[in-house]
Amino acid sequence: MLAIRRRDFLWVLAAILAGRPDKARAQPAEMPTIGFLSTRSRDESKELTAAFLAGLKTEGFAEGNNVAIKYRWAEFAYDRLPSLASELIEERVSVIAAVGGIHSGLAAKQVTSEIPIVFVSAGDPVALNLVSSLNRPNENVTGISMMTGALAPKRLELLNEVVPAPARVAFLAKPRSPYFQQERDDVVAAATKLRRALSVFPAASTSEIEASFDSFSGRGIGALLVSGDPFFDGERNRLVSLAARYSLPAIYKWRKFATIGGLMSYGTSILDAYTQAGAYVGKILHGAKAADLPVLQPTRIETVINLKAAAALGLTVPALILTRADEIIE
Repeated sequence: MLAIRRRDFLWVLAAILAGRPDKARAQPAEMPTIGFLSTRSRDESKELTAAFLAGLKTEGFAEGNNVAIKYRWAEFAYDRLPSLASELIEERVSVIAAVGGIHSGLAAKQVTSEIPIVFVSAGDPVALNLVSSLNRPNENVTGISMMTGALAPKRLELLNEVVPAPARVAFLAKPRSPYFQQERDDVVAAATKLRRALSVFPAASTSEIEASFDSFSGRGIGALLVSGDPFFDGERNRLVSLAARYSLPAIYKWRKFATIGGLMSYGTSILDAYTQAGAYVGKILHGAKAADLPVLQPTRIETVINLKAAAALGLTVPALILTRADEIIE
């Protein structure tokens, strides 16, 4: 005879006596689990993770209360993403938040066509085959497109206004990145239009970043544009420090670069994107289908100028740029 614990027996008996045999058979709902797949590292992403959790909270979900989260961090080693995504599938997660660039979204899509995926990407998700449409993804994938790569030509224009020719501009980019070819082509086309000399410097490691800076002076480099690949987010302190050491005016994609001492930034709000991603994950946990949630795009692009950094570089930022800036750090 099958043994039944006294507590379980009393619970079943109470349900039967109440005239609800269906309650006797029912089991407590299992807490849903989110798979959080990131190209980045845990410590470097604390603010972003907090923004994601804040977005999740707007839909009534709190980690450890009514939802669990399994975190997987690639620490910018993109080749680890497919195996990390597979681990989350084995954990039987309800939805995957694939953040930190399109790399994690592509890795998640590679291993599942059923579990909903919410991405946060800097590139064009249609051109990079993550979704078939922005308005109706028609797949198990949706998310937030921050247009970071598409804004690279505008960053070059701003840099060109602050640091006039003939100084050559270095474009620091990560080869073999999904963003590399399109971003490079767009930046080269913009430089041609501006009649500005530009050189592309590939960098896929800390040592290659430092080697690039060492070579700039011998190649007539007078300004720097940094790619939108998330790899450079993890190197932001190093990049800002090297730019200051070599007296090199530089423009970056996120506000964070300017607040820690970089000359200027032009881009969308990454914190807003993570908050929106958290809210989308919450909607899916409530029953929404990824295919019915349009890919969100930014409605606000901000320019941040650090005048302290400009003074250290001996630069005078044109008044027109200052009047158009959303934030000026003095």
